[in-house]
Amino acid sequence: MSTATVPPPSGGPSLTAAPHSRRRKLSNAVASVLISATFLIALVPLVFLVIYVVQQGSKVMSWSFVTDDLPFVDRLPGGGMGPAVVGTLLITGGAALMAIPLGVLGGIYLNEYGGTRPLARLIRFLAEVMTGVPSIVMGLFIYTLVVLNTKERTGFAGALALACLMLPIVIRTTDQMLSLVPAELREGSYALGSRRVRTIRTVVLPNAAAGIVSGALIAVARAAGETAPLLFTIGVVTETNTDLFKGQNTALSVQIFNNATSPFTPAQDRAWGAALTLIVIVFVFTILARLVTAFFARRQTA
Repeated sequence: MSTATVPPPSGGPSLTAAPHSRRRKLSNAVASVLISATFLIALVPLVFLVIYVVQQGSKVMSWSFVTDDLPFVDRLPGGGMGPAVVGTLLITGGAALMAIPLGVLGGIYLNEYGGTRPLARLIRFLAEVMTGVPSIVMGLFIYTLVVLNTKERTGFAGALALACLMLPIVIRTTDQMLSLVPAELREGSYALGSRRVRTIRTVVLPNAAAGIVSGALIAVARAAGETAPLLFTIGVVTETNTDLFKGQNTALSVQIFNNATSPFTPAQDRAWGAALTLIVIVFVFTILARLVTAFFARRQTA
């Protein structure tokens, strides 16, 4: 037996245990310092960005700014982002209604039915490719497919573009969350005589619901801040349009782009206010995702 494993006569720690223990503690301390420093370095620009947007956007932020119509001329002071707020919620909500059910069903097929079949591998590959496709490409795709054929820019066209961005995220999230459900739960359900559909509905989905819902809401938050797909699909309006299928619409991200590129100070101020409003909306979606995740986690452990 080697001297590294033979305890000393006194019964204390081995002769080589102390150097190894000190080395592990030193490595752990160095790694902890490096990770903390990296986190702080990444946090600095984020905090600076949020503080700067809050400082600039708070100058024009008020209830009337969130509810009033946009001015007809961008050089005029005043006005609000009411049409853009309503348009953002409608377009993002329409995209979620299209992308989330399809994405969840696609993830269920990949994990529960497809497995390693060629079709399932192809869908996974396409989902990964679509995740990395620039958002402007999705906008041009919907513009060519929908806008040019209908001869009209609508909120529905923008919702389609955002749905194309959300769909691969929801598919991949659902597939990964379902794969984390232990196989023993499925086998126990099958042993009780349940069919696959019932097992998925009553056993698999409830155990993966927290991750699926969280991933879906994160996809919604990401889509709410997209600009490029909407520039080609929804147009620009100054009054609220609650009809997704008729007439042009607008969104906060589009108004940020239009007002920020304007040479007039009132328009630039409105751009900062719209940016702050969009950050608040994304923050609310993120908090909602955390709350829903915690709710399902408590139900699973109860």
